[in-house]
Amino acid sequence: MLTKGDDYPLHQTPEPVAYSGADRNFYDRYFFNGYSPDGDLFFAAALGVYPQLNIMDAAFCLVRDGVQHNIRASKHLDSERLNLNVGPITLTIEEPLKTLRLQVNDDASGISVDIAFQARHTPVEEPRFTLRNGSRMMMDYTRMTQNGCWSGTISHGDQSITLDPAVHVGTRDRSWGIRPVGAGESQPASPERIPQFYWLWMPFNFDNFATFFHSNEDERGLAWNQRGVIASLAPSTADSPVEFTRTGYTLGYASGNRRVNTLSVDYDSPNGPSMEVTPNGTLFYMSGLGYMHPQWGHGMDHGPLDTAYDTIDLSSDPAGDPLRLHVQALATAVLSVDGQQHTGMGVIEQLFLGEHQPSGLSGLLDPWS
Repeated sequence: MLTKGDDYPLHQTPEPVAYSGADRNFYDRYFFNGYSPDGDLFFAAALGVYPQLNIMDAAFCLVRDGVQHNIRASKHLDSERLNLNVGPITLTIEEPLKTLRLQVNDDASGISVDIAFQARHTPVEEPRFTLRNGSRMMMDYTRMTQNGCWSGTISHGDQSITLDPAVHVGTRDRSWGIRPVGAGESQPASPERIPQFYWLWMPFNFDNFATFFHSNEDERGLAWNQRGVIASLAPSTADSPVEFTRTGYTLGYASGNRRVNTLSVDYDSPNGPSMEVTPNGTLFYMSGLGYMHPQWGHGMDHGPLDTAYDTIDLSSDPAGDPLRLHVQALATAVLSVDGQQHTGMGVIEQLFLGEHQPSGLSGLLDPWS
């Protein structure tokens, strides 16, 4: 099956680009977020390609005035992986690894978007994520992450917001490989166990630096995937991110739930750079982009083309709600490097399922106390 992609030097196997190996769970995905310094504006977007399921889906979310607006779209892929348009959402790669354009025009929500992401540094390649449930492969993928700035316009109703690259920053990532997508497995792995997944992901933007830290840990608190990186953006230095091999962190949880409320990161502790992070109260629910959503989960079949629009009231944060488990918390940070302090912003992405002994987390969703 030949497609437009076959005219590009992108092949990874002897077969046409339409075929992506033998695993039904193969995926290829884009993620973006952006925010204002005061937290008054937060937005996020995603687009996923699932070649073996013949699905492409996308979402755009806007947080304004205490409400999260979620635009969702899904279509049959028909093997054309380079047509990055799903209903009202279009992604254009203006310059690979540097500039990407996002457009949204959705009548149901009254939201229209024409914005561009400009990378601030070369991408960070995270270690390959490989996770098995017994003998069954659950995850095997690669992700790259870049911090950047935004330009363009977001309109909602009678409000129009002009994004200034000097003010509005954020992060984008690209991941591809294998992880559970589409309909659930017909035969779960045996014996069944309480799910366990401890995920912390933290990209931050500063005037002259971009930082990154993530950690995946098992129930004992042992990291099976972790990386800490700082990219210097000063004109006199190379922008190649510097990886630190001994990054550590300490955090505290809010009483009665599993939300992070204090966090410190030490790069090459005890004598390297460090970062103190403080959530500012703005939460974004990743279910708006399909994560853990029962109807609009990644790779679900909605027919040749379907769209939806819904909202989430942000005035409360009920503990244990499945659609509110996976969050990004907007946060400020103070980075200490070579005796100087730098103030910046970013997100603490957190998904804590099951036991994590060092934190005192138990059960599937039991709150910290």
